[in-house]
Parts: sequence; structure tokens; C-alpha cells
Amino acid sequence: MSLIISSNLSKSFGHIDIFSGLNFTMEHGSRMAIVGPNGVGKTTLLRILIGEESASEGRVTKAKKIRIGYLPQTKDFRSESTVWDECLTVFAELRRMESEIESLAAQMSGGQSPSQILERYGQIQQAFEHRGGYTYETRIRQVLSGLGFAESDFEMPIAHLSGGQRTRAYLAKLLLDEPDVLLLDEPTNHLDIAAVEWLEGYLSKWQGAVLIVSHDRYFLDHVANHILEMTPAGVEMYRGNYSHYVSQRVERWERRQKVFKAEKEKLLKEAEYIKKHIEGQRVSQARGKLRRLSRIVQAIEQIGMDAVINQKWSAVSQHINVATSDLSPDEAEQRVRALRLPDHRPPQLHLNLRAEKRSGEMVIRTYGLQVGYDKPLFNAPDIELHRRECAALIGPNGAGKTTFVRTILGQIPPFAGKVRLGASLEIGYFSQAHESLSEENTLMQEIESVSPMLPGSIRDYLGKFLFSGDDVFKTVSLLSGGERGRLALAKLSLQETNLLLLDEPTNHLDIPAQEILQQVLDNYKGTILVITHDRYLIDALATQIWEVFPDEKKLTVYKGTYSQMREEREKEAARAQEALATAKAASAQPKTSRRDPAAKAERRRLAQLQEVENKIVELESRLAELGAQLETPPDDADALRKLAEEYNRVQEEMDKMLEEWERLAD
Repeated sequence: MSLIISSNLSKSFGHIDIFSGLNFTMEHGSRMAIVGPNGVGKTTLLRILIGEESASEGRVTKAKKIRIGYLPQTKDFRSESTVWDECLTVFAELRRMESEIESLAAQMSGGQSPSQILERYGQIQQAFEHRGGYTYETRIRQVLSGLGFAESDFEMPIAHLSGGQRTRAYLAKLLLDEPDVLLLDEPTNHLDIAAVEWLEGYLSKWQGAVLIVSHDRYFLDHVANHILEMTPAGVEMYRGNYSHYVSQRVERWERRQKVFKAEKEKLLKEAEYIKKHIEGQRVSQARGKLRRLSRIVQAIEQIGMDAVINQKWSAVSQHINVATSDLSPDEAEQRVRALRLPDHRPPQLHLNLRAEKRSGEMVIRTYGLQVGYDKPLFNAPDIELHRRECAALIGPNGAGKTTFVRTILGQIPPFAGKVRLGASLEIGYFSQAHESLSEENTLMQEIESVSPMLPGSIRDYLGKFLFSGDDVFKTVSLLSGGERGRLALAKLSLQETNLLLLDEPTNHLDIPAQEILQQVLDNYKGTILVITHDRYLIDALATQIWEVFPDEKKLTVYKGTYSQMREEREKEAARAQEALATAKAASAQPKTSRRDPAAKAERRRLAQLQEVENKIVELESRLAELGAQLETPPDDADALRKLAEEYNRVQEEMDKMLEEWERLAD
């Protein structure tokens, strides 16, 4: 069933078209991602879908009674409640039912058991159980923990949270509310890797539809089953995840080029035929072909080759304005030769990182390293990073990753141990905070501070990083996060380096820029140490992964790709689960001496635990049987009362057994 249908949707601001002709359908199970350069209208589209903005043309059709949840990039979530209490509001109806069940149970236990009370009790109890009344608190804990909240954060007032924590709390509430359609604008912005991976698993099982705007390519690989590409040239839909989209996109570009070349050659042959026969015996045929060629050329010039070939003229003519007089044979040929295939690809950075000077074979080596200021943040094993390798440093925010890099650079002394850098190193450092940029400088001055050039050359150089026109005279203080990142990369590419230390280089970059940066780093002839949450970049480049575990105060080294590491950990978790099950089974048949008092007590506990578990299974079966009878209660009031009393008795016995099970299990 279709939940949302977008029909020929367009948006303009004044005379500037943001996007046009957007058509797509969202159904149950759709997990669609929108990708494209910054400023192409991705967030605007989401706001149109929820009614916060209106489309310039076209329409959005929504299913009746559809419930839509929207997560903006930054949610100004205001509430006087705690995180836990705010999540409880999602289950207000369940909690009302819970109170009614308790009230009805109290009336029945007090001897008030008219048939309508018993009937109502059976109905509401069944509905409460069906809607997850016995598990909603567990669900809240799972979602909050999955999104990175500690148990101690649950009772923290929303008003005391940081901006990122508020956005996470609002996301938790959205997930618990289970709307028919989720619209998520950069949902991974405030999540560490563990929380992102939890969200991937949660959304992959989402029953409704999801529309996601995200720059996290690895996330899109694991969540999306459709990609909607938005570019200034138009909108296109691709089936599959992000990696499928990348390969299909290249195939489409290549196919368009072949088709365009073939069709242009056909048109040129038509023009040659016309010129040859326009004054000869086949003049009528030549004039007919000239009339057709004149129309086709004008149509291609206005709406493109894709929209014209293999289409009926009656359909094409509705979208173009054609001159009434035919072109001359020479003009027709000239205009065919002048046809160019529009490049649908987004504007690209022209980034080149040079590593012309060779470093020593050993680039970084540590001995007994402890990283920290007043106290150690974590210990590192003895690390070795060789020339042409790439190490990715990962871990939660605040774990000390930037401190580690600054320790490697010698900006901070080690808390303990030593760091040795190799010979002939030329180090380039890309800082997450871009401290190398002077707020009062213009872009021209920033480039000149690294490499003196003529003003025209500086403007040309900045153009390679998508700064055009008067942008080059802006001061750094006026730049967005993405623009600062591009300027910092522009300065870095002017340096002669053979060791790059990169702190979150893809932050604020749109996906096209991320792809270019990844390609450039892949071709870099030097050594790279990168701090990043970008798992797609890690998977493509890293030969080693250094992961910080702040709770255990240690750094571990894994040699291999991120996907290999993740796969091994999943296998380890499965083996641990299997070992736990085996140990549990073995514990039921202990091999220790029967004369050992401790072993004897343990055998007694396990026997009692098994007995309680068997009893719980019996009681669950009996409760299900009584619940089914209460759904269609007997007409006799006395029989109905006895049935309800029996249900309450079994429920009380079940509660006692569960308490006993918890005691024995602990």
C-alpha cells in the first residue's frame, strides 16, 4: 500500500529552481535515502512532505490517517520532564489501560464481580497484552541504551541535556512511537559508531517506511533499499543500497554517453543527406527530413536527448517551444554538431595531495605509551605504522582520540612511554576544529599564507574547491562548516607532505566531496593516520584500525578492514553466546564431587531453578487458555466470576514464580 506519493514535485525560490519534476512512491518497507550535494533541496523536500513548506508545483498525496515522524538535523527539544518520563508519554494509552486493569482487579478482589466488570477486564487485559503492555518499559530501556544513553541519564531532565543529547532523546521518542513513515534528516550526526550500528539494525527491521537524508555512506549501505539522487540537473531513482547506487550511477553515465554519441551520429547523417539532396531530385524527401531535424534539434536543446529519443512528437511538443520556420541545411548541421551531453554529475573538488619526498620505512612507533594530561586516558600497545599504510583511529566522542594525535605530533607530552617518528617526515595536519584558519582572513589571504600566488591564480585555485565569484573575498568567520573543510583541504593540498594526520576530514562534506576525498587519499603515496566516524572511508582505506575503549582505558590494534573486524566480532559474539549456552547446559549436570557442600548447594539451586522454570511454562499456558476464554466470556455471571477469579489466582502464582526465578537466578 502506498503511504506517500510525490507527483511532479517542484520547488523554487524566486527565479531559482531548487528541484523539479520529482516523482516517487513510498510504501511499507521502503527505506529510501536521499543523496546529493549540499544546497540541492534535500531538507526542503522533507519539510514539504510534512507540510512545513509548500511545493511550487506538483502535489504530495498521503494515505488516510497516516502518522509521520520527523527528525530535523537539530531538534530544539523543550520539556520539563526527564528523558525516561518523556519516553513514557508515548505509551500514555497503555498506561491508562494499565491503571484500569489494576482498578478492575481491585474491584473483583473486593467481591464486586458483575458480568460487565468481568467482561471489560477480559477485553482490556487482552488488548493490553497484544499492544505490548508488559514490555513497553523494556523497549524504552533498549532504545535509550542503543542510542548511547547510560542508565544514569534516564532520569536527567531534558532541559539539562546538550543539543546533541536532546536530538538523540527526540529520536528515541520517535522510534518508540512507531509512526507509519519516519523522515530522518542526518540521524547519525550526534551518534557514536556503536549507536549508529544499533540504529542500523533497528531501522533494517522497521515495519513502516523510512526516508533518510544522510552523508553517512556506510549507514546508507546497511539501511537503504532505494536511493533518490538529487542534483541541480534533476532527480533519479536507484534500486539497492549506496554501493549499488554508485555502480549503477557509473553504468547510467556510460550508457547515456554511448546513446548520445550514437544518436548524434544519426542526426549528422540526416544533415548530410539533406545538404546533398535539397537541390536535387529528392528535394521533397530532403525538405521533410529538414522539417523533422529542425524540430528534433530544438527539442534536444531545450529538454535534452533523454527526453526526446524514442518518444512520440505529440508528447515531446507539449514541453518545448519550436520556431514555425525550418532551419537552413547549414544551420541544422551546425546546431547538431554543437549539441553537448549535459553532465548530471555534481560539481567536483579538484584535490591533489602530493607526497613527492619519500619518508623512512618506519613512520610511527610507540613504546609503553600512555595518553593523557593530569591522568592517563588510556594505554596503547606498542604500535608500528609503516610507509604507505593507513591507520584509522576510532572510538566514542571524548575518548581522547584528538589528544592521541596531538601526542603523536609532539604538541602534548606522553603521560608515560615514548613516541618515535620516522626519518624525513613532512607532516600535514587537518584539524577537526580548523585552528589553522584565521577568522579575520579572506579566502584569498588564507591561500596566499601557504603559497604566494598572483590574485588570478588564487581565484582559479579556489575554483577547484568550488569557491567562485565573490566567495573568494569572504572572511573565514562567514564560512559554513563544509566551506571551512574545503578551504582547509585547499591549504593542505598546497603542502609537500608524506604523512597526513586527519581529524574528521569528512565532517560537513557532502557525499560527492566525500567520494572525491576518498579517491584522492586512496591515490596518496604517503602514510595516513585518520580520526573518523566515516566507516565507509575506513573500510576503503585503512590497513590498521586503532580503537579506543575509554571504559577499559585501552587502545587495541586490528590489522584489516573495518568490515573484516566487524564480521570477526559478530562471529566472536555468536561463539560467546554458544559457549554460554553450553556452559549453562553443563552447569545443570555438575561434575564436581558430591561431597562438596558448595557443589551440593549449587545442584540444589539448579534443580529448584529448573522446577520453577517448568512451573512458569505451565502457568503461562494456563494464563493463555484463561485469557482466550475471557475473550468470549460465558453468559452465566457466576461462571464468569469464577473464571476471572481463576485468572487472578494464576496471575498471582505466576508473579510469585517469577520472583522466585529471579532470586534463584541471581
